[in-house]
Amino acid sequence: VQMRAVGAEVELVPGTRQDCADEAERQASTIFYASHNWQALFLQGTKTLAYELWEDLGFEAPDNVIAPMGAGSNILGCWIGFNELLRKGQIKKLPRIFGSQPANCAPIAASFTAGVDTPVETKVEPTVAEGIAIAKPIRLKEVLGALRGSGGAAVAVPEDEIIAGLKTLAASGLYAEPTSAQTAAAFSRLVRAGTIKPDEKTVLVLTGSGLKATQKIGELLG
Repeated sequence: VQMRAVGAEVELVPGTRQDCADEAERQASTIFYASHNWQALFLQGTKTLAYELWEDLGFEAPDNVIAPMGAGSNILGCWIGFNELLRKGQIKKLPRIFGSQPANCAPIAASFTAGVDTPVETKVEPTVAEGIAIAKPIRLKEVLGALRGSGGAAVAVPEDEIIAGLKTLAASGLYAEPTSAQTAAAFSRLVRAGTIKPDEKTVLVLTGSGLKATQKIGELLG
């Protein structure tokens, strides 16, 4: 509605988010494709997430950062930003970076688990975390390098745990969309596995308000 209000012509594409991306890429042969994930300098913007966390935490790095992961721009942003702070002597060590994906669409997690930096054939199904349902991330190798280089990991989260994470955050006063609420579920998984210790300082990145997904959250709440 907002796009139409400012005069844009909206073309609806049947299927998944990936189908939309594929169609946009196909049409890019004759028109400009404005996806931020293809923009060369976009990561110089997302790296400021690392600087903001560093400042908010009293000019120290956390032990762990968990961010939603579709194309992986927040993962790469944290990797670039915290490495800059490390080289400048502003922090003593890098935080471990963890990327959270819905198990129904987890291509990066599949490659991470397989120990490769190339695509692994995975089944893609609908997910409540539709904001990161990207089946073909264009910077797969770089994202995997950031996760492994920081000592972190990729976490695939089942649908029921994403919904539980959303409700847990909401009960704490944090109304997040399902796409980012899954970081809470990933955090619980990592703590249960002993990967993250209870006394470590861990940041969960919530990238979107629940207001963006009012209809979906209403359905989840019955």
